[in-house]
Amino acid sequence: MTFDSLDQKMRVYETSQDRCVLPDMYLVARIDGRGFTRLTKELHQFEAPFDERFRDLMIETTKHLMNCGFNVIYGYTESDEISLLFHPNENIFGRKTRKYISILAGEASAKFSALFGHVGAFDCRLSELPNKTLVEDYFRWRNEDAHRNALNAHCYWRLRKENFTAREATTKINGITIAAKNELLFQYGINFNDLPLWQKRGVGVYWKNKKKEGFNIKTNSVVSVDRRILHVDFELPMRDDYNKFVRNILDTCTSDV
Repeated sequence: MTFDSLDQKMRVYETSQDRCVLPDMYLVARIDGRGFTRLTKELHQFEAPFDERFRDLMIETTKHLMNCGFNVIYGYTESDEISLLFHPNENIFGRKTRKYISILAGEASAKFSALFGHVGAFDCRLSELPNKTLVEDYFRWRNEDAHRNALNAHCYWRLRKENFTAREATTKINGITIAAKNELLFQYGINFNDLPLWQKRGVGVYWKNKKKEGFNIKTNSVVSVDRRILHVDFELPMRDDYNKFVRNILDTCTSDV
């Protein structure tokens, strides 16, 4: 059997499950850390509940994913997860889902591990959304998840610092209202509303044009040029304003098509 015939025979098994994202579907990837609770709380002593060092590792990993060959128009990170919104016209790899999932998980794992100096692994899943409203809702969902997790985390770790066991702290905050959790923190002198917004709402990364001075050797003069850079936003809008923020990113990119 020749190599070509063997290659043709075997490749069908490798590609039989291939599927592609349909045209005109908006595509969002969510890249999530695997076993990061143990990694950040047991193997490495990051500050609880939030640590700027870990936040910055996730931001740099997000920026890497937005620069590794895909046309990503918005990145969002909270806790140990990253969400990426692709340009509606993105067609790399023929929109094969296995390519997006495997490459993004691999790139995130490699970049984070290289920055961190310890192995950190990520998985990846895709959301295929038929309209802009659902794209807004997706990011609103993750934004609200960040808020809920932040409130719970601050309550939990405040109790742990007061010598509650892990089980006692979890039991105490389970099932109580948002108001009761805010009151619990207030009893320890913490006003949840005054905490940094990035802890409560995550961090956004998106493209902006920045003016930069350059020198034109032909005209022997200083010129101003637009340079496309990734901007990190630590103070994202909230609730309905966040929906509008995401919609604006979508509308801007589609108007440029």
